[in-house]
Amino acid sequence: MACAKVFMPATYPDGYELRGRSQPLCSTEGKRMKQKQQHLYRRSRPISAVDSQTVVIGLAADSGCGKSTFMRRLTNVFGGAAEPPKGGNPDSNTLIGDITTVICLDDYHSLDRLGRKEKGVTALDPRANHFDLMYHQVKRLKEGVAVEKPIYNHLTGLIDSPERIEPPKILIIEGLHPLYDPRVRKLLDFSIYFDISNDVKFAWKIQRDMTERGHNLESIKASITARKVDFDAYVDPQKEFADVVIEVLPTQLIPDDNNGKILRVRMVMKEGVKNFETVYLFDEGSIIDWIPCGRKLTCSYPGIKFYYGPETYYSSEVSVLEMDGQFDKLEELIYVESHLSNISTKFYGEVTQQMLRHAGFPGSNNGTGLFQTILGLKIRDLYNQIQNESKEKAGKADREISRAYY
Repeated sequence: MACAKVFMPATYPDGYELRGRSQPLCSTEGKRMKQKQQHLYRRSRPISAVDSQTVVIGLAADSGCGKSTFMRRLTNVFGGAAEPPKGGNPDSNTLIGDITTVICLDDYHSLDRLGRKEKGVTALDPRANHFDLMYHQVKRLKEGVAVEKPIYNHLTGLIDSPERIEPPKILIIEGLHPLYDPRVRKLLDFSIYFDISNDVKFAWKIQRDMTERGHNLESIKASITARKVDFDAYVDPQKEFADVVIEVLPTQLIPDDNNGKILRVRMVMKEGVKNFETVYLFDEGSIIDWIPCGRKLTCSYPGIKFYYGPETYYSSEVSVLEMDGQFDKLEELIYVESHLSNISTKFYGEVTQQMLRHAGFPGSNNGTGLFQTILGLKIRDLYNQIQNESKEKAGKADREISRAYY
């Protein structure tokens, strides 16, 4: 029987390797070989960047501004509590959850505590941080490659031996400088900045350091003053680049109140961010002032007030949702939740459920807890959208390769 020439290409498009050499085959034999090689291709096709890419979230804030509490809320949204690596350095700053890994960017300090003192720089100064290493390792993790990350030991002030970090589904980098380096900013799928006013930050730091750490008032004031110049120069400007800024301010419900107990919290949301729809109250794009106190919401003095509306923030169009005051009965939050849209819940009352579940977390009775919870749900939705896009791209790539082969 005459043999028809059936040529088998040596490689697929886009670098996919075909196991076998080009050769003329009889039609029956060629068909069998084609099926066999197709099977081998499916088994050996490398995982593409689309399939394996880690979603990267950046959270910037000064120390003592609520990053740890937000991490607990966020990782709980994805299931399970985040914990330090098992069997690793007990002083590790890394937290690993079911699908999340949180990296503290203090680990990229290039100078230890003594080195900073000798050079006369603070940890906020870029000269005390290794941005090249930070960029390289975040990039590798995003690409699905494990890294050996250093550990900054907050107890000793030394830089410890590195720890191995495997690429998670969601990587959260938090600290003083996640939005400082333009290279790192380009790697982020979403970014957040916690902007705590000086009055509130001072009140919080006094409460924490005097009550929990035994510091005196003068030492606290000196610490704040020493950090302020570098904070204003290197940390605060990063909020311009954030997709969402959570501002924490003194209440306007009580004149001249700066004790930090009643807070006015604003969630400033950039318009046009991919995979993120801004939250709105009642009617999108309108200006809303709402006092919900009455028959459906218990409010003791000074009450609760909400605001929503469009604004401009660093030349960007934003939507702002604001809450001033605090809840008396957290279960009544369901009434407020029912008037909010684009909060990315999976079922009615999920925000209230999350708030009740973590009622002991700081800020659970005011806008910090409410907006952190909503932001956690929004990030879950963003992650799901990115995953779906990746699956669609991978499927499309496979179909294109299949058509090219046949």
